[in-house]
Amino acid sequence: MTIVIDNLSTVLNRISDACAQAGRPVDSVTLLAVSKTFPAGAVRDAFDAGCRQFGENYVQEALDKIADLADLRAQITWHLIGPLQSNKTRPVAEAVDWVHSVDRLKIAQRLSEQRPAHLPPLQVCLQVNISGEASKSGLAPAEVPAVARAVAALPRLRLRGLMAIPEPAADLAAQRVPHRALRQLLDALNAQGLALDTLSMGMSADLEAAVAEGATIVRVGSAIFGGRASPVPVDVR
Repeated sequence: MTIVIDNLSTVLNRISDACAQAGRPVDSVTLLAVSKTFPAGAVRDAFDAGCRQFGENYVQEALDKIADLADLRAQITWHLIGPLQSNKTRPVAEAVDWVHSVDRLKIAQRLSEQRPAHLPPLQVCLQVNISGEASKSGLAPAEVPAVARAVAALPRLRLRGLMAIPEPAADLAAQRVPHRALRQLLDALNAQGLALDTLSMGMSADLEAAVAEGATIVRVGSAIFGGRASPVPVDVR
């Protein structure tokens, strides 16, 4: 618990310093604590330390933690940030608050159809392969405008913005380049009439670059929870 509190304080100070450098209010950036491979108890520790936004990469792990922490459900906002296959959309639509990793229209259509009517609209971001890496999921930047317009028109969803996992870079200037490209893509979509407000970008190693380029959500795991606690779980998606 003490380690999580200390790490969280360090991360929040990094965000505060980055916001000051960028001339941004600190409350313009939301910290998303990414707890993949860590047990529900670690999430509870982070919750007790003040976190309210939690991200998971794997569908089954997310569902298990949501169930294990049911007593906190009204106070936690749950985000799925990892790949989502069409055969897993229903439990995700029923359980989480945000999906950052919509990478094709079919996934959005299924989430829209399967989002229960008694829940608020599901908040979604389109995942963009901003660095053009063959190993990464995500839409090519040129595909984004058409998909964004189609997703924005779906019921039971609210398209909030864009998400990316840029290729790692060694220094701040290089890290800023893909984040800047994602921000410019969001600006272009808004100029075309969409009302998007979210840039989900930046992780433990590059959050300063992301904040400098306009990130509104930074997804931080290891800098809060430490090195991964166990091998990545198998998730048949």
